[in-house]
Amino acid sequence: MKAHRIKINSWTSSFRYPNLISGFQPTLEVAPVSTVMGLINAASGKYLENQQVELGYYFDFKIKTVDLETIYQIKANDKNYPDNVVKSNVIKRQFLYDCQLFLYLTDEALVSCFHKPAYQLLLGRSGDLAGVENIKEVELYEVNDARFAGQVIPFNGNYLPGQIQALPKYFSNSIPRKNMGTEPYSVISYNNPVNSQITGFRSELEEFDSDIYFHKFEV
Repeated sequence: MKAHRIKINSWTSSFRYPNLISGFQPTLEVAPVSTVMGLINAASGKYLENQQVELGYYFDFKIKTVDLETIYQIKANDKNYPDNVVKSNVIKRQFLYDCQLFLYLTDEALVSCFHKPAYQLLLGRSGDLAGVENIKEVELYEVNDARFAGQVIPFNGNYLPGQIQALPKYFSNSIPRKNMGTEPYSVISYNNPVNSQITGFRSELEEFDSDIYFHKFEV
């Protein structure tokens, strides 16, 4: 199968746990599918609606550590409007340093968007700026009993070990945003590979040791 591999780098990344709002903020060790879809939307400059998307990716980093962050808390009044009083607080937040994402796409129209992205690319939060290092065409070979690392893979039907998290595939184009396609995923870090009995795709002479799982869905 022919695909295009887009290598994306960032100094920092942070992927928060969906259900943790206050207190210590840990990070997932792999970018969720929704984050990758956000990259594609940002590069294309528009919200992808009524479109079938097929993508695979691998993510790794050099260091996971903790930083202090100032946040500002605004309390809502009885009418559910924000008060004028703002309170600052300091929390601990995990983040990943020296990150790289290898994104595989089969749709050439989407690939072309990464040559000149319409909006800034983010690998996590608004400060986690990312850039495209290179784009190249690759040949992927289908393999059984694939070995996966640095990815999230749907848990239902695959039942792979790893950290199990309920994650959305996508977010709506409405305000406030709504989670779409939430389901359990096995979060498999790059440094904890998993052998499986499911189908993956392999690229020869790659920079990392993992097969690629392709996500297929409609947005």
